[in-house]
Amino acid sequence: MSKTLQAIRGMNDVLPEQSPLWRYFEQQVAAVLDSYGYRQIRMPVVEFTELFRRSIGEVTDIVEKEMYTFEDRNGDSLTLRPEGTAGCVRAVMEHGLINNGLVQKLWYSGAMFRHERPQKGRYRQFHQVGVEVFNLPGPDIDAELILLTWRLWHKLGIADSVTLELNSLGTSASRAAYRAALVEYLNSHFARLDEDSQRRVATNPLRVLDSKDEQTQAILAEAPRLEDYLDEESTSHFAGLCARLDAAGVPYVLNNRLVRGLDYYSKTVFEWTTDKLGAQGTVCGGGRYDGLIEQMGGKPTTGVGFAMGVERLLLMLETLDKVPAGLRQQVDVYFCAFGEAAELAAVQWAERIRDALPQLRLQVNAGGGGFKSQFKKADRSTAAYALVLGEDELNNNSIGLKPLRTDDEQQTVPLDDLTGHLAALFAGA
Repeated sequence: MSKTLQAIRGMNDVLPEQSPLWRYFEQQVAAVLDSYGYRQIRMPVVEFTELFRRSIGEVTDIVEKEMYTFEDRNGDSLTLRPEGTAGCVRAVMEHGLINNGLVQKLWYSGAMFRHERPQKGRYRQFHQVGVEVFNLPGPDIDAELILLTWRLWHKLGIADSVTLELNSLGTSASRAAYRAALVEYLNSHFARLDEDSQRRVATNPLRVLDSKDEQTQAILAEAPRLEDYLDEESTSHFAGLCARLDAAGVPYVLNNRLVRGLDYYSKTVFEWTTDKLGAQGTVCGGGRYDGLIEQMGGKPTTGVGFAMGVERLLLMLETLDKVPAGLRQQVDVYFCAFGEAAELAAVQWAERIRDALPQLRLQVNAGGGGFKSQFKKADRSTAAYALVLGEDELNNNSIGLKPLRTDDEQQTVPLDDLTGHLAALFAGA
């Protein structure tokens, strides 16, 4: 017996009844980003594996455990992208978009892939919206990125359910000094650290700060503090960011253990978190990566950006009942036609209606059927009204207009007045 074909674990179909919410979210995001002057870029989902090793860092969990990597027919090692920043940086470098200090404010969206244990809000194929800015070194652009996300949360109705957490990782020099002090401290308590943290002491010690192990967190209570090692440049940059957020009235909390999971961050790092989704609390995160482009073989270029998890934000909208009621209605008018002559006339009139009212969502019955059958399909379509055209209506040069969501009586409308009547009916839609 052949195996039943089904989706790969952790890679989910978005079904027709779910798609309207995805489209709504994408439209809200695009509108906010357009209003701030950001332009969309689209990158491939497959890149050379070396790109992620050089950008994300070889000792990160993503590169070590989670990437979907394979060899193609030419023997090249390729990887399904686990995040978007590396590909965006590769694209702007390859096409000279940031040469000579040219400022770029870009955004992208699409599927990312990580081989993780699937759970609610965390999948192996997941979707992100990412924003990247190049050649703007000041805290003003860091603040703008946070402000536009704050505006989006308000637009989606979830601003009261998210918290902004901020930290500064300093420059590479200040971070190196801190790293040395932290490693010394952690080694003095090595035996009591959890297994993952013990491994990270030698490879990526700042990630120990992000440990969820209670005993490790207790040890970290007395660890050296990153803010004590920040140089004047980093301190001034972070103060400038906080001042702008204060001026705009954006609330935030300082989290000196916030490090993010990728090696390329420096100075500002931030996360938007929520307590509405259980363990998967981060819905958006990012920060500055001023050394990344040079690390990848380019000229010194500043960069800052963030990514938001689409599935988690959609789950939040559903959990908080912030899904617009209108999304459930995907058809405005369903056209029922009875008899061959009526079916031919329905084709003609439907196209006239679409010409006159291009925003109206009109579905014409297909597959024939009697009165009861067609009205059952009309009801399932979510349409507010049904147009009823049969032999009697054709003889009288009229059409029936039946409300499907109220108890109002069916009306008879002259065919010549139909488009005007529908225009008036849906004027406020």
